[in-house]
Amino acid sequence: MELFIPKRAFFEREALDYPTGRQIYYKMREMGVETSFVGSHNRVTGIPGKTAQEAYLEAKRTLVVGVRRSRDFQRCRPSAHYQLPLVTSCTGECEYCYLNTTLGRKPYIRVYVNVEQILEKARDYIEARKPATTVFEGSATSDPLPVEPYTGSLKKAIEFFGTQPNGLFRFVTKFTNVDSLLSAEHQGRTTFRFSINSENVIKKFEHRTPSLDERLEAASKAACAGYPLGFIIGPIFYYPGWEKCYGEMLEKLSFKLAGKIKKPPAFELITHRFTERARRNILEVFPKTQVPLNKRERTFKFGQFGYGKYVYPTEKMEELKAFFQKKISEAMPGAEILYFV
Repeated sequence: MELFIPKRAFFEREALDYPTGRQIYYKMREMGVETSFVGSHNRVTGIPGKTAQEAYLEAKRTLVVGVRRSRDFQRCRPSAHYQLPLVTSCTGECEYCYLNTTLGRKPYIRVYVNVEQILEKARDYIEARKPATTVFEGSATSDPLPVEPYTGSLKKAIEFFGTQPNGLFRFVTKFTNVDSLLSAEHQGRTTFRFSINSENVIKKFEHRTPSLDERLEAASKAACAGYPLGFIIGPIFYYPGWEKCYGEMLEKLSFKLAGKIKKPPAFELITHRFTERARRNILEVFPKTQVPLNKRERTFKFGQFGYGKYVYPTEKMEELKAFFQKKISEAMPGAEILYFV
């Protein structure tokens, strides 16, 4: 997968007071990326786009570099206790992505340069909950790996948690530029998770992301570097031939990791679902989408945050659950399924 090179980069002036901010600024200038300054990373003007599709695509090629001023971290149930806010948004263009709804019409990629301050705040949360272990999620609203060559933030976070006996870190990615993280002193305290799907789904819906084989190769590297591994399979689609496609995916995963893992990985299984708002946004940005959005084929239910969503009917959910429980136990004996939703 090629290095993400933004079309334009916006900087808060205060970002240049930090070594990471200056490093990114000079790198953008060196690469010939159009750079300019904004008053706030939360209010960015200057990203073109007359239609929803144009605005989305231009935002996906825009990097915004700022300072995180809010001291508090958002909670992150059920996967962790808190989010670790390093990056927002993602360079991928997955048609079904929930970030298309939550980040607005222009989901630009935003990075924070005051990483040391963010990690110090994480230390405060860890200290406050001792002797309990506090878990932090690095990918709640982002995929942080595509911008890691510019920020180095993930490696700093991984090595920070390597020194925290009462702290754990986890993040998930679809991307494969993992080499800079392989030498990190992680001490087994960071779970390196990969988002995978059937080859059909990746080719059809996950634009500008690496292939399944490339992701599995990256997972193999992370395993060899001693990281605990996890896999998110999602969104899981129920379509003609899904059993064969997902079965082949799990067979490839088993083959790739054979003999390389000390402990079986944990799995998070997420079936495809959508809200009415997400449906409208997807159809605006991807008017020719083949994401299955027929409400009549779904069951409506209220989620934990109070809004309604369309999920697969009970019989399909049970069929999917039974399939993945069986196939994962065969492909990865001893692997834990953290949840199926």
